[in-house]
Amino acid sequence: MIPHYQILSPTLGELVWDQQPSDELLGFQLAYLTYIQYNFSDTLKDARQGFTRISLVWKNFKNQQEFLAQLKDLKLPPMELSNAIWQVPVCYDPEYGQDLNSLVESKNLSLTELIQVHSEPLYRIHFFGFLPGFFYLNGLPPLLYTPRKSVPLLAVPPGSVAIGGSQTGIYPMQSPGGWHIIGRSPLTFFDSKEPVPVWAKPGEQVEFVPISAAQFQNWKEPYPKLLRK
Repeated sequence: MIPHYQILSPTLGELVWDQQPSDELLGFQLAYLTYIQYNFSDTLKDARQGFTRISLVWKNFKNQQEFLAQLKDLKLPPMELSNAIWQVPVCYDPEYGQDLNSLVESKNLSLTELIQVHSEPLYRIHFFGFLPGFFYLNGLPPLLYTPRKSVPLLAVPPGSVAIGGSQTGIYPMQSPGGWHIIGRSPLTFFDSKEPVPVWAKPGEQVEFVPISAAQFQNWKEPYPKLLRK
């Protein structure tokens, strides 16, 4: 999968892949991102990954041109993705998922069925964005695709698990948000006081594990269980 490059301004450009998000595409993205960060650290100001592109901010236009000249001959193999699986407990209860009942009704599912459909897959972490520690996950079953809300909430509680479009994600801190909240996790997803503020990395996977309201209220461990490395 060879990307093409778009110059957006004298100091901003994007590597773009014309494929749908997938494990294979993520492997290529991480390979290019790692290569660029290592080989162009002196001329690159910032690099930000999305599902199908990598945005690159250069110090000046000459730096961008130098990268573009080298890109023509650059053909990297995909990076092997991690086997790590993080088990994330989620309380799927209307008390913690204010949009749960409306989603159950719109999808013509029972609460048990919706929980099963959402918690069965393994979700791949592609990148973090929107908020520090906000996981952008791939793997939501199409049955649960739901357009984002027309009117966002002003304050989504931290740990809220939600669905927006074809994605599911977890709000790491209180913030406005337009995704449909279906549950909440008792874990900490971002801690600026820690040397590594986010415990997971792109390429790793997340498994949602349903827990009861009582388990949520009594949960004491702030970090997830690592099922395997």
